[in-house]
Amino acid sequence: MTETITTDVCVVGGGPAGLTFALALAARGHRVVVLEKSRTFERSFRGESIAPDSVWLLERLGVLDALRAQRILDVRRMELRDAGRPVLRVDFDSLAQPARLPVEVPQPMLLGTLTEAAERHPGFTLLRQTAVTGLVEQDGRVCGVDATTERGPLRVRARLTVGADGRYSRVREWAGLPYRKIPLGRDFLWFVAPCPPEWTNDTYRIRISGSQHAMCIPTYPDLVRVGFNIPKNGLRELRAQGIGALHARIDELAPELSDAVREAVPSWSETALLEIFTGVVPRWGRPGLALLGDAAHTLTPVLAQGINHAIIDGMTFAPMVGHALAAAGVDQRLDEATAEFQRMREPSVARARGLQLRQEKLFALASPLAQALRRTVYRLVDHTPPLKRRIWTGLYQTPIGEVDHQDVPAVPHPAG
Repeated sequence: MTETITTDVCVVGGGPAGLTFALALAARGHRVVVLEKSRTFERSFRGESIAPDSVWLLERLGVLDALRAQRILDVRRMELRDAGRPVLRVDFDSLAQPARLPVEVPQPMLLGTLTEAAERHPGFTLLRQTAVTGLVEQDGRVCGVDATTERGPLRVRARLTVGADGRYSRVREWAGLPYRKIPLGRDFLWFVAPCPPEWTNDTYRIRISGSQHAMCIPTYPDLVRVGFNIPKNGLRELRAQGIGALHARIDELAPELSDAVREAVPSWSETALLEIFTGVVPRWGRPGLALLGDAAHTLTPVLAQGINHAIIDGMTFAPMVGHALAAAGVDQRLDEATAEFQRMREPSVARARGLQLRQEKLFALASPLAQALRRTVYRLVDHTPPLKRRIWTGLYQTPIGEVDHQDVPAVPHPAG
């Protein structure tokens, strides 16, 4: 027998976009059910970098203090070296925005904290180990989903269904929403190693050598996440050379890490491959359904934009949906809110995508002349403070008008 749940909004996917949206909506007094296929939030090599704008939004949502009480790293600068020489440095303290520093937050902790805050609101429900199997439609409108749980089949009926199920979104596929995948010429191999003693654990480090580059990102408490590019579909060839090929790559790109990587990564089992592509979705919804986060706009790991746009999506869309649910003609208002949400957010996502693609092209330059020009460009930016502030403030600060911040209620502290 199929169990049935009726709610205002059903969210498929308990990632940053889905849980941020669900918390902000539940805090407005609406009913929201989140369906998450995993039993826990433990996920390997997921984004941990939170840009300053999203840090400010998490504070507004009422969860930043709880995160800081656990484990969180403030990042104070970014350093880029090309051919072994420093060419660009950004001190985040110098950026003029509400929260100046990006932070590093392990994603399981972020998702757990968002869930704990949401569970203080009676309208919030999270169902783990729940696999969505399809959409429920009536007269051309999505009105919920079918799923399977440990107890058996489940149907969730909702005024709005939100697909927040990531870059390989099944909701997007079931809804028949067109999607264009733009593969980049390279993929990324990730691993974790101890932070070397000569590094402070408050700096993003990017290392470039020719057409190769590595991203070194601090993580709690004294570790560093390292990702370096490999040719598209090139993992098999790299692995055939033995783990020494990985160690040699690190010797070239970040020799300070050589000893730590040899100890922490003795075999390929300590690595994870991330396929690099960006995705364009012309329509982020259809009647009764909306997409959030990577499901609506897949971004690459370059400059760590995916999780930030996911958080901004959730905080932008929740007040719009809340207003629609409280108005007459709910279904029409929800569809209008979905269209307006895309109109508001799409330009910012397009800017981030364009910046990522331009940066990726700079990283991948092959000729010595082009690489020398790249170093000249980085040095020019480094020696022009107004230009540097403009670039990084534009990257890290979404136009405030995208989010009606005053309309997002703060989540009460447990002691309150």
